[in-house]
Amino acid sequence: MRNSFIRGTGRNPESLSSPDSERPDPEAGGLEPSVEIIEAHGSFVKHIEDGQARMKALSLVTMVVAFLLLASYFDQVLTPFTTGTKVVTVDLTDPTLLALEVVLILVTFAWLYVGVANYLFASRLGRQIKEARAKEKEIESKLGQQGT
Repeated sequence: MRNSFIRGTGRNPESLSSPDSERPDPEAGGLEPSVEIIEAHGSFVKHIEDGQARMKALSLVTMVVAFLLLASYFDQVLTPFTTGTKVVTVDLTDPTLLALEVVLILVTFAWLYVGVANYLFASRLGRQIKEARAKEKEIESKLGQQGT
């Protein structure tokens, strides 16, 4: 039943169209309901395409920032163990400081995960839109061939 509108099952075709008396007169400047629906669909798809590009760009920025923060935090944690420096102005082996840095690393991993998930979603969305556009053009060409 999820895709019943697309497949045409589980619906009454008569309920989808209005009587001719309720339809606006195309010659008087009104559009047929089916044309309005198609135009609204096209506008909606265009809006999704624009949002997909912005989402992808923001996801890339998020991933870069998260990666830089992650590298910085790992450097902070590993510095006392790799260089032998234990005290600068603070005790780098202080359990409270290490715990805070570990929490920051976990939050950064979560941020990185969100950025990657959004990027993959935007990429999938872009592919699906391209596929839908290709099918739309295929249908238009079939309709054009039937009309001539």
